[in-house]
Parts: sequence; C-alpha cells; structure tokens
Amino acid sequence: MAAQKRILLLGKNHNQSKYLLSFLSNKSFKVDEAESYNDATIKLLNSNNYTLVLIRFTAFNANTLSIIHNIKSFNPHLGIMLLTNLKKPDLPVSLLDKAMIDHVSSPDNLAGIYSALKNESKKKLLIHKNKAYKKQLNIYKHEEQKNIRKALDLEEIYDSTLENLMTALDLRDVETFGHSQTVAKYSQKLANLLGIKDKETIGNIKKGALLHDIGKIAIPDSILKKPGALSPKEWQKIKQHPSLGFGLIKEIKLVKEVGDIILFHHERYDGKGYPNQLKNKKIPSEARIFALADALDAITSHRPYREKRTFSYAKKEIQKHSGTQFDPKVVEAFCSFPLEKWEKIRFETTKIVPFFEDMMQVNQ
Repeated sequence: MAAQKRILLLGKNHNQSKYLLSFLSNKSFKVDEAESYNDATIKLLNSNNYTLVLIRFTAFNANTLSIIHNIKSFNPHLGIMLLTNLKKPDLPVSLLDKAMIDHVSSPDNLAGIYSALKNESKKKLLIHKNKAYKKQLNIYKHEEQKNIRKALDLEEIYDSTLENLMTALDLRDVETFGHSQTVAKYSQKLANLLGIKDKETIGNIKKGALLHDIGKIAIPDSILKKPGALSPKEWQKIKQHPSLGFGLIKEIKLVKEVGDIILFHHERYDGKGYPNQLKNKKIPSEARIFALADALDAITSHRPYREKRTFSYAKKEIQKHSGTQFDPKVVEAFCSFPLEKWEKIRFETTKIVPFFEDMMQVNQ
C-alpha cells in the first residue's frame, strides 16, 4: 500500500472543515491540523515531508502575512494554499504574484483543492528526483575528473616512453644524437606558422616527428654507421626504413598524422622521393612540414664528412629547393620566422648533447 501524503491544515476549525477532511481522507491524504502558528511551527519542525500547507484565510492582517513568509522561509519548496471566501481576489492574487503562496481556492472547491494537491505531489517527486540526479551527476563528474587525471598521467608516461625510445635510437649514432627531439620542435613550430592551432594535431605531429626514423631499428649497424659511401644494395636497404617503421606503428594503431610522417617523410614535392614517389599535395601536409624540418636539422648539424652549416646557408638551400624538394608554402612559412629564433629552438633542444659527449669520453 502506498504511503499517505501528508497535509498541514492551519487555522481555527469550523463546520466546513469536516467535509474537506473527509474528502482528503478518502483520497489517501493524512491531514494534521494546527489552530495556531506556534502549533504549526512545532509540526513543521517535527516533520518535513508535508505535501501542502492549507491556510484558512478569512481576513487579511499582518500576522497572517508573517506566518506565510515564515513558512516559505522554512521550506521554499513547500506548497502553500489559501482557503478563502473573499469576494475580492486582489490580495490573494498579489501574494501569488510575489510567489508567497502557490494556490488559492474556496474551502468548498474540493476539486480545485485536489488538483492543487496532485500538482504539489508531482512537484515534490520531481524535486526529489532532481536532487537524486544532481547527486548522481556529481558522482559522474568526480569519476570523470579521476579518469581525465588518469588519462593525462598515461599520456605523460606514453610521451616520456616515446621520447626515451627515440633517444635510445639516436644513441645508435652519436653524430645524430638529439635529431628526433630537434626535428619534432621544428615541425611543431612550422605547423603553428602554417596556421595549425589544434593541440591534438600539433601533439600528433610531434609524435610522428619523434618516431619518424623508428624503422631504422631494423637496419643493421654495419649499414647505418658505415663511414664510407653506401653501395646501391645498402642504399636500397636504407630506403626501406619508412615502410618498416610504418609497419611497426600500424600494430599499435597510432593516429593518421603519426603514420603519415613515418611513411612519407622522404617523399619530395616534385615526386622524386621514396617510397611511393608521391607528388605535390598528394603528400600529406604533416609529411611536407616534417621534410623541411628534417632538412633544416641535417644541414645545420655536424656530419663525419663535413662541418655543420649555418642557418643562413640552410635558408638559401631550402629556398633553392622550393617547389622541388619542398612545398613552397612550407618554405614561405619557414622564411617568415627569424633565423635567430630557429637557432634558439635548436640550442634549447640539444643543450644536453655536450653533456652526453663528455660522458662518452669518460666511458672510453
């Protein structure tokens, strides 16, 4: 059996009340009566589960207004109905407009009273559900924040592992130590200069740049570290590293930008690159960006067969190969950024190299 809904009836009892009480009782409402405000206060304090307060209202006075105000202050969600036979509706309407009461009815309008009670019951149920939903929503938000923190922690671990992996790969050849970190920074800056602002895309370009030479893991040291010129057969082996690297990362399902840089970073704008001889805009934009970043680092880095070149020299070389090796728009973006700032990026990225070289000498 459903629990009875409770009503508080405030005001002095009179003959009309017995019909109202009998009607409400038949409709499964339990009515508590209070002849005075003090009595009503005690009942309200002892029980906060009333559906509606009915106030018998015969004539306006300051005390009645104070009672209504205090009840609303005690529980703003508690419905209040005035039972009155006043001929002029001005005062009750004014109280409705000020949201001090919720309903007005004559004491003998049983249908109107019942309708108000039904509405208040629904309102109370909705308020209860809303509180429950808010509580559950707060739980979900708390769990979501925990999951976000976990995801950020995992991403940080992933990025750190990725950088350590590529540092380990760079260490196979001291001459190119720090190369992956440097080209990653160059690529991110070029992407920004080309109007790419999305953080996720920039992050993926960084990951692709760090992993671009992952395929060299499969290239023997005898070829990778060979001091002299490579034979045609050895050169063909070297040219397999983009495809080998792409095959490796496919297994861990990295995003498109990462795969595009690994597979296509040796394609040329004029179609004379490898492995697929792609041309112009058929080369993914992130690979076109990386190709210039890779060349910039190669030109300005020391190699066994030559000294490192200046950034001014690198700029001339890059401009000379605009439209052949490089995308002209990427070249234009590169040239729009001062050379001393490109040098600063390199310095800040590779300042660990002297320490590494010192350690190598100590260990020899």
